[in-house]
Amino acid sequence: MANFDGLGFAVPTPIQTAALPPGLAGRDVLAEAPTGSGKTVAFGVPLLVAIDPTQWGPQALVLCPTRELATQVAVALRKLARPVSNVKILVLTGGLPMAPQIASLRHGAHVVVGTPGRVAKHVRDGRMVLTRVRTLVLDEADRMLDMGFADEVLDLVAGCPTPRQTLLFSATLGADVRRVSAAIQADPVAVSVGRRDAPQIVQRFVEIEAEDREAALAAWLASQRPASALLFCNTKLGCVAVAKGLRARGVDALALHGDLEQPDRERTLVRFANGSATVLVATDVAARGLDLTGLAAVVNVELPFDPEVYVHRIGRTGRAGESGLALSLVTPEELPRLHAIEACAGITAVLERAPEADDDGRAALAAARVTLCIAAGRRDKLRPGDVLGACTGQGGIAGASIGRIDVGDRSTYVAVERAQAAALLAHLQRTPIKGHRRHVTRAS
Repeated sequence: MANFDGLGFAVPTPIQTAALPPGLAGRDVLAEAPTGSGKTVAFGVPLLVAIDPTQWGPQALVLCPTRELATQVAVALRKLARPVSNVKILVLTGGLPMAPQIASLRHGAHVVVGTPGRVAKHVRDGRMVLTRVRTLVLDEADRMLDMGFADEVLDLVAGCPTPRQTLLFSATLGADVRRVSAAIQADPVAVSVGRRDAPQIVQRFVEIEAEDREAALAAWLASQRPASALLFCNTKLGCVAVAKGLRARGVDALALHGDLEQPDRERTLVRFANGSATVLVATDVAARGLDLTGLAAVVNVELPFDPEVYVHRIGRTGRAGESGLALSLVTPEELPRLHAIEACAGITAVLERAPEADDDGRAALAAARVTLCIAAGRRDKLRPGDVLGACTGQGGIAGASIGRIDVGDRSTYVAVERAQAAALLAHLQRTPIKGHRRHVTRAS
């Protein structure tokens, strides 16, 4: 708790106020809390208080539905753990090579944060034991169950000792989540901050015919010109088709779905986060666990069949006191879904007419930046400062034109103003970066 002021937590969020006292008292907690509510601190502080740094072997296990969420949780826990000496936090997720994870496990860790499938594999193969686990955390439990991780989760729980502390956090407490809670928790304290009411989010509904969906979407993007927009489709095929159609209309749109290989997924997310793509079209499964800050708009290209999914989708905008916009395209066939959403979200939807499209139907919504990809990363001891120095060195461009620099394990991504992209690409292709010529391309 002493570390709160330095991390900007001087005023606890509602979920922290509700969940920290029973958590610190060693009680099991069943918490209903939306993404972005501060729940990592709510389970992270009790988890770290229970750690004995002198004892090696995992003493806490945090299970998350996606690699991105696991990484975010680990970063937050490391910040919280700064006042505690010698606490090692290890991330074990799918989509990454096994060898580095195996090596890290040999050196030991106090806290393991991971996805159920990858953690279960390490346990099955005998590389990780759970006999010392004192605290078990299930983060976004509803999403893990939706993604089919129930068996892996229950197997891992069965391998943890009792008694232990089990902290279960979920955006919704449906029947499946409650059944899991009953099976793995002992007299949990139930806390809830309620459904995210999203008072900063303007919700708009546009009535369209199914065949006009893409044209109406492009016209709306052209009229509103959001700085960033996350678009949801119900299927992978729909996601790919919408992104492709928008690109044909002049929109820098990317598709995010479950069939993307991990490097392609990483590149897609980096390009959207650094502003070199204005629109990300995603399926619900692919978008789970993402924490996209400063998102201007969420668009339901298709209404979800489950009204709770609608609440999750629009809750990604209008965070941290900022305003947000949620647009839903509604066909006559989708009206029953809209009525279910009205009942679930406690709203009355007013259907609007779609904006008129330009004669050529083009939205012409090009991103302000372009991303360059350098074929080197942390494994090559590359740091953001090395890249920035190469970009702005002799014959380079002004630092003000450089945006976000993301250094991955094997690749580094540099956002640059569109007008300077060609000049920077040519410069980096002939300029050594940290003493070596690197292969540099424009990310696509």
